[in-house]
Amino acid sequence: MSANTRADVPGTAASSPPGPGPTGATPAGARSRPRGPALRTAALASAAFVVATLLRLVGLGRAQDIFGDEVYYRAIGNSVASGGFPYFPGDGGELFFLHPPGYFYLEAGWQRLFGYRPDIVAGIYQMRSLNAVLAGATAAVLVVLVARLRSRYAAAAIAALFALDPFVLRVNDRVLLETATMFWVLLGYLVLIGLTRRPLPARPGARALAGGLLLGLAVLTKDEAALMTTVPVLVAMVLGWGPPRRLLAWAAAASLLPYTVYVVVVAANGHLVDLVNTKTVGVQRLLGLVQETGFNAPRAPSLWSRLGHQASTFGVTYLLLAVGAVALYRLLRRGDQARRLLALLHASAAVTLVYALLFGTLEEQALYLLLVPTMISVVLAAPVVRRPVTRAAVAALVALTLALGLSGAAYATGRITPDDGYSELRAYMAAHVPARAAVATVGGDSDLILTDRYRVGAWVTPAQRAAAQARYAVVFPQAVEHGYSTATPDQARALMREGRLLYVFHGRSYGTIALYELPLPGSAGG
Repeated sequence: MSANTRADVPGTAASSPPGPGPTGATPAGARSRPRGPALRTAALASAAFVVATLLRLVGLGRAQDIFGDEVYYRAIGNSVASGGFPYFPGDGGELFFLHPPGYFYLEAGWQRLFGYRPDIVAGIYQMRSLNAVLAGATAAVLVVLVARLRSRYAAAAIAALFALDPFVLRVNDRVLLETATMFWVLLGYLVLIGLTRRPLPARPGARALAGGLLLGLAVLTKDEAALMTTVPVLVAMVLGWGPPRRLLAWAAAASLLPYTVYVVVVAANGHLVDLVNTKTVGVQRLLGLVQETGFNAPRAPSLWSRLGHQASTFGVTYLLLAVGAVALYRLLRRGDQARRLLALLHASAAVTLVYALLFGTLEEQALYLLLVPTMISVVLAAPVVRRPVTRAAVAALVALTLALGLSGAAYATGRITPDDGYSELRAYMAAHVPARAAVATVGGDSDLILTDRYRVGAWVTPAQRAAAQARYAVVFPQAVEHGYSTATPDQARALMREGRLLYVFHGRSYGTIALYELPLPGSAGG
């Protein structure tokens, strides 16, 4: 076997995870790298970008039904297309400070490139394509990261896991903040692990500042990212893990800079009080003092019932998270400087999610911020392939093959079976329901998705429907049963008995979506 070939095989001298030596040497090697391996890694990263992006663009609208937050985030992104602070038009033009503006300016740039689509569904699908590209870029970063610390075979493995994992796809397929957040997080750590090499690369201070600024962009996208960026870097500085302490200090300081500039600009424009008030509510939600959304909110279904309901879809994801706990322990105990830095990322995400599960506001998509670091830990800590091949290595290869096979089957099913109920409902209503008609909404997010064409409201009782002159109702029985509605199950069933079923759609995301024509207000049964 040639030297170049051996360097690619997990478990050989070039790819075995060494312990932290007296000089802090890491598997990243010396200051200069052979050009051939670097080019092969770049080619693999490019392939990962293309494949992951295309897998998400295929069936972009049909694979995942519209999530309520997508309506908000698409509209907020549009609000900054000409500059200024983000706001949501549906709130009377009030400025939006609940989340920082990083992702919304990305949306505005995407809209500048590809034009504005006034239709709500078309606009959401356009922004989903942005997240598909960000997910592809994340896959490329994962390849480079793992190739530096393990091998290109391991890098290909994590690229495949990321590209096909059903929960990763669920988040990447929607207009949510987490996809962009994780991209910036990984890009920042990619720069920082280069500073664990001995001797240090050229201009280490500038690299530390660059890595910190990239981590800061993650915080400028989602506040909670500070717990996965600034906090782990500070912990690493205390423990002496990763780059030298002075470089970690510079990186930590730089990670605060983008958000600091944001706050200064807000204050200079006279909105500091609004920002502080909104962030105070956000912190209360994070700590669990206010429970408005998430699995700990009143009337919300439990996380465990949700996990059980989705086990057939996300079983591979659940197993990966469980294995990740073992991998994290191994990296924290026996990893080198670079691996321990990434283990701190994983540990911080785990602690944040566990706290949110027990006390705070835990929303489903936040699991993505734990899942991706888990993948890194699992791949870095997995048994290496040597000659003779060990049983542990064979078991790891079999597990990887099964995981990819099951994930691939779930991907194919998700792309073949349509789950675009809102889009189909809008198309049917455009042809059969007069514009500006009053439509009662019972469960779901149809009030957000239909508001551009119809008068919508949670008019449940006969008196409410009569006052609004509501002749139609959109009902989500599953959402009502799970407590995601102001209507009780009995009220929803009574409304459905009164109405005449016009249209029904059965999907994975929301179960049944039904459109009813209601009796005239004041008529018999109305």
